[in-house]
Amino acid sequence: MLKGKTVVLAVTGSIAAYKIASLASALKKLEADVHVLMTENATNFINPITFETLTGNKCLIDTFDRNFQYSVEHVALAKQADVVMVAPASANVIGKIAGGIADDMLTTTVMACPCKKIVVPAMNTNMFENPIVQDNLEKLRRFGYEVVDPASGYLACGDTGQGKMPEPELLLEYILREIQFEKDMAGKRVLVTAGPTQEAIDPVRYITNHSTGKMGYALATVCMRRGADVTLVTGPTAIPKPEFVKAITVHTAKEMFEAVKDEAPRQDIIIKAAAVADYRPKYVSHEKVKKKEGDLSIPMERTDDILKYLGDNKREGQFLCGFSMETENMIENSRRKLEKKNLDMIVANNLKVEGAGFAGDTNVVTIITKDEEVSLEKMSKEEAAVQILDRILMCGQK
Repeated sequence: MLKGKTVVLAVTGSIAAYKIASLASALKKLEADVHVLMTENATNFINPITFETLTGNKCLIDTFDRNFQYSVEHVALAKQADVVMVAPASANVIGKIAGGIADDMLTTTVMACPCKKIVVPAMNTNMFENPIVQDNLEKLRRFGYEVVDPASGYLACGDTGQGKMPEPELLLEYILREIQFEKDMAGKRVLVTAGPTQEAIDPVRYITNHSTGKMGYALATVCMRRGADVTLVTGPTAIPKPEFVKAITVHTAKEMFEAVKDEAPRQDIIIKAAAVADYRPKYVSHEKVKKKEGDLSIPMERTDDILKYLGDNKREGQFLCGFSMETENMIENSRRKLEKKNLDMIVANNLKVEGAGFAGDTNVVTIITKDEEVSLEKMSKEEAAVQILDRILMCGQK
């Protein structure tokens, strides 16, 4: 995922330094070339050997250490870096970088890096809120640094408030957003729908399906990492919502229809990956339906056809992609849906094919347009999302 990318992690003196070991490990698993810089103070919180073991690279501390491959040329590493993250960033180092002071390996290398630099403050609440620290952070923002807002909670010093370093999983998302993909979707507005809908029978029960939202969430995530401005309309799911997207949570098909109807006119690309109920109970009981002798029949009525509405109201230049989950005659049924609903593309899969369908982390899809069919092998849903978006961009350029 990050093969060929160089990530520099700059670790300063904070109790949160131990969390960066998890981040370094996660980046290494994604095949990034990870280099860790530490201040002398940081070595009091975590041993450099930890980072060297995790990354396979020497942990750099002393500017004049001649026992590493870059000799004293700190600019060599700076030139290689695709992104630098200063995490945790102490008030001291934030002040030095903001003031142009480069008096150790960490500040010298950060100062020499032309790539994107992300600063993650971590300190006592009163220190973080100090006007001088805030002024230094604002100065870094003016010079193009990205500053990650600290989390709030119980701090190591015993205080409660803002100043906690966010968890490594979130910091990884900042790095992936920056370097995983070229920003070939920058400036595009994309609407993605995902997950199931729930249609109430009574206050206790509802009708739904097996969708988990994983495919739609993967599409929203990849769009975001490729630079798009993403809106995600999602039914109820058990998975975390993607970072850095506008998420609108709905429950019913009617709520999803209204949300999509409101957002659609502003979008350049719409991808309808949600599994929306075709029918809902005609009458919803205000009280729990009690068990009785004999069978129970529930009258059903059609829900709004969101995809047809979008096809009928598609503005010029807007790209509309639907999904088709089938168990038989996949190509024929999907082509019929493509034409009937005025779609530019439809992504079809067969629930009976191993590795396709709901809940799993893989998918097996066929991408269908008016002119062609492209069948993909089994792959992760994120890899499938990349392929789908590649085809959407190709079609948009024709």
